[in-house]
Amino acid sequence: MRPAACSWGLGLLLAAAQLSRQQPPQQRPAFTCGGILSGESGFIGSEGFPGVYPPNSKCTWKITVPEGKVVVLSFRYIDLESDNLCRYDFVDVYNGHANGQRLGRFCGTFKPGALVANGNKMLVQMISDANTAGNGFIAMFSAAEPHERGDQYCGGRLDKPSGSFKTPNWPDRDYPAGVTCSWHIVAPKNQVIELKFEKFDVERDNYCRYDFVAVFNGGEINDAKRIGKYCGDSPPAPIISERNELLIQFLSDLSLTADGFIGHYKFRAKKLPTTTVPATTTPPATAIITGTVITAVTRGSSLHATISIINVYKEGNLAIQQAGKNMSAKIIVVCKQCPLIRRGLNYIIMGQLEEDGRGKVLPSNFIMSFKTKNQKILNTLKNKRC
Repeated sequence: MRPAACSWGLGLLLAAAQLSRQQPPQQRPAFTCGGILSGESGFIGSEGFPGVYPPNSKCTWKITVPEGKVVVLSFRYIDLESDNLCRYDFVDVYNGHANGQRLGRFCGTFKPGALVANGNKMLVQMISDANTAGNGFIAMFSAAEPHERGDQYCGGRLDKPSGSFKTPNWPDRDYPAGVTCSWHIVAPKNQVIELKFEKFDVERDNYCRYDFVAVFNGGEINDAKRIGKYCGDSPPAPIISERNELLIQFLSDLSLTADGFIGHYKFRAKKLPTTTVPATTTPPATAIITGTVITAVTRGSSLHATISIINVYKEGNLAIQQAGKNMSAKIIVVCKQCPLIRRGLNYIIMGQLEEDGRGKVLPSNFIMSFKTKNQKILNTLKNKRC
């Protein structure tokens, strides 16, 4: 069992108290939607922080520190709608002010480690949808010397024909808690990148929710281009990029740590296919769950619902959110006349899974009321193929 995390309510109070100590009452900032900030250090926060941030908003902050230095951004508190893929409410952090590499996307209550820009400019953007809101976020930016990075900072651009990357402190001791690292590997246009992990030990979790390594085709954190997400003590299989760029992201939360990892990469010529392989069709993965409807909103001809999970019988790559012991998932019911599902009632739901792990209930699938007497029959599904 993981040790219980500190209360996020306490985190909010500590963030507010720290801000109060650093800002006299008459100078305490009123956070607005975005802005242009410059100087050696300062704070940014969601609109109205520490109050609830508004829905349907898009706020952009452009940060500039003195020439010759780099921007370091440290989140002091974050509370946005939680989702495994951060699809609804989220904060994006970018190098530079325009068309820069994305350093990370964050949501929920996980506070990432320090984020370091390549230069003296950084862009932060927060987007919220029409639904769930929280208290938002507050972060401090500061200027640092480019080479005074320390154990908490890692990552960077790798463009030599071969090289290595590793977690902070490797191999002397465990990687630190609260670290975010992004390695951007760039090969010449006509080459691809081969990636291998020599040693690998990252905190284990069935869904890799706490500490993990994610590898992406291209140069930004984009879940549509994610090759894989890894944790535990088994090295991932060798990876070959589709084109000439890969991005490796490592995150550790504020709890348990482990030995870490070391990996190696090399460039190689892109091989052209010599034979045509007949296309194969993979049947869509199926998920079967029982759960209680938390929210149900009609959008166009579909119904978007959030389900508090009672039990999972077929999981596949279903994106499951977890807060403490409570688990939930989002589904879309696609039909001209959606079946009547009501908040607070329990249902058996069978549906297909999209690539991002969201459930989709098609006319060929089903939703029906769940009763305790169905439990024995449903249990037999766990060991059967659909």
